[in-house]
Amino acid sequence: MKKFFALGVLCALLCALFPLPAAAQEGGEAAPDRGVTLNVYNWGEYIANGTDGSMDINAEFTRRTGIQVNYTTFDSNESLYSKLAGGGADYDVIIPSDYMISRMIQENMVAELDFGNIPNFQYVDEQFKDPAYDPGSKFSVPYTWGVVGLFYNTEYVDEVTSWEVLWDDQYAGKILMFDNPRDAFGIAQFLLGQDVNTTDPADWNQAADLLKAQKPLVQAYVMDQIFDKMESGEAWIGPYYSGDAAILVDNNENIAYAVPEEGTNYFVDALCVPITSSHKAEAEEYINFLCDPEIAGANMDYIGYSTPISAAKEYMDPEVVASPIHYPEGEVLDRAQVFVNLPEETSAQLDQLWAEVKMGGPGESATLVAIILGFLAVYIAIVVYKRRKRKREMS
Repeated sequence: MKKFFALGVLCALLCALFPLPAAAQEGGEAAPDRGVTLNVYNWGEYIANGTDGSMDINAEFTRRTGIQVNYTTFDSNESLYSKLAGGGADYDVIIPSDYMISRMIQENMVAELDFGNIPNFQYVDEQFKDPAYDPGSKFSVPYTWGVVGLFYNTEYVDEVTSWEVLWDDQYAGKILMFDNPRDAFGIAQFLLGQDVNTTDPADWNQAADLLKAQKPLVQAYVMDQIFDKMESGEAWIGPYYSGDAAILVDNNENIAYAVPEEGTNYFVDALCVPITSSHKAEAEEYINFLCDPEIAGANMDYIGYSTPISAAKEYMDPEVVASPIHYPEGEVLDRAQVFVNLPEETSAQLDQLWAEVKMGGPGESATLVAIILGFLAVYIAIVVYKRRKRKREMS
């Protein structure tokens, strides 16, 4: 018995020193199916999928672990939140942004992670650990980071240095704007010189007024739709995230990118496990896989966003690593602000003001309400008339 035990110990030591080829290594034999499927909910265009010679991240995870991945996408933090808050959504891994993570932590929507299942967290740069949105890094692992800038078509738009260009009436009908309140209001707040996390109602009202003044010039409020609209020339200018600069700028020589001088949002998107996850340990295994420097490098090379894992840069295109778009200079970050979760009353005000901006202001909102009430009154009158008529016929 002791002989076999000693042999087992020896084998274990040899395997530790000289790892054998296995499904855990790229190109090894595929792991057997473990009968588990992870539901992963991520932003659109936000993971390498095997196209353009990239690694298919989800397929590689399945090959190495035997865990299947059901992958779906959302287009804003608010739609992600609504889906989870509404119940009935069965997700195992989600990738919200900083301010939304802090909100979900406060509302007990995400689970505290077991970092024993995420040893690759050691590769995350120290500056991304213990963030304000998740003190102690208990509930999240950073996935990407970046800043917000402006894409513009140089055939029609002069060099951009300020957010003011989004209010320039010479580009009316060719301007795109974020279709989510935090980013849209953030732009107005930078232009006004406000703190993007202000709790002063007057500040939010002032920013809303600026966005309402912009609305007649806006062609559309978009998220991922910016790609088609900018590449086709249907739109000439619009704000979006720096990680998408490579996609837009590389695909069209006329599209340029700039970070306005007034400042911008510095954001982090991170991996979390919903409190309702049915496969928490496997979800943490998935998160650990994405933190492997080689996997992270292959992933970031494709999606174009900045990695919080410096060790991954060894596996990335050197031009991307050296690019000021992906890794901006200190002065850009010095002018940047990070969104944090807002108090409940401020969030409620933001939601109301955003509805007014999208509908054209409180005046138009009141008009719409009046129209609805008018139709309702007519409907009630018709119902009452028919009932009275029926009673007369029966009598």
